[in-house]
Amino acid sequence: MQLLWEVKMQRRQQCPDLPETVSRLQGEDGSVVYLVGTAHFSESSKQDVVRTIQAVQPDVVLVELCQYRVSMLKMDEKTLLKEAKEINLEKVQQAIKQNGVMSGLMQILLLKVSAHITEQLGMAPGGEFREAFREAGKVPFCKFHLGDRPIPVTFKRAIAALSLWQKMKLAWGLCFLSDPISKEDVEKCKQKDLLEQTMSEMIGEFPDLHRTIVAERDIYLTYMLKQAAQRVELPALQEKVPAVVVGVVGMGHVPGIERNWDTPLNIQEIMSVAPPSLSSTVVKTVLKGSVLGILGYACYRAGSGVGRVLLSVPVVQTFMRRFVPSGP
Repeated sequence: MQLLWEVKMQRRQQCPDLPETVSRLQGEDGSVVYLVGTAHFSESSKQDVVRTIQAVQPDVVLVELCQYRVSMLKMDEKTLLKEAKEINLEKVQQAIKQNGVMSGLMQILLLKVSAHITEQLGMAPGGEFREAFREAGKVPFCKFHLGDRPIPVTFKRAIAALSLWQKMKLAWGLCFLSDPISKEDVEKCKQKDLLEQTMSEMIGEFPDLHRTIVAERDIYLTYMLKQAAQRVELPALQEKVPAVVVGVVGMGHVPGIERNWDTPLNIQEIMSVAPPSLSSTVVKTVLKGSVLGILGYACYRAGSGVGRVLLSVPVVQTFMRRFVPSGP
């Protein structure tokens, strides 16, 4: 064990020449976090991750994934490419079971956006996370952490934050997304100025959505990176040394993580969904059927057969029985 540690230290570069997409954050007690900002469908982002991990030989690699998406780490590219292009009964059932009917339908629409990009580029999403997983396995005594907030929490908080009109508008926009996307467009997503411009546009239209999907996850990712950057114990010795951490996150999260890095954080308040007020519950009961119909139609338009699949899901059938009057 001691020999492996010494080999790791010999390989670790003290002043590594890293890609421009890598930010360096100083942790407590001398620990260091190398934050790799990526574009999720980018070949060069995968190379950036490999290069960084090989250069710094980290003690921890943390990625922007949660336990609900961990399966993508071990699937081969061919299977992932096929899975990303398809929306089947199992995916619909899983989304609704995890998130509820409303949030689940919204997740299906977002999956369709991912499928659209996958179809355009011929590339499965999350390649940089799979590269991080593989490279972490090659580094002695390197731990692999999942750093993102669970998807069900994010979607439930996002849906709860939107008004009825915003939900319909967002669903409609996602449904008819069909703009062509090139690999050059994806690489531009690694440019911070372009990303900040895109984020600003989204904030203007859906500020609450940006808060729940981006800003709150910035806080969560920062907290998890700080937890990962604790002092590590040397093998076979009763001594702890500063940790070296590599974080792999979407470039859109990098500015927020940098802003939050030196701020005391409390993630409890972003891990729960506030119960609705009495008035909002009454309005929700009256209008929920309409919203379900719109989202269901949007899913049907987004992909062939999705509308029919939804009607076969037990949760949806139960929901419809509650809000659609039965015949005489």
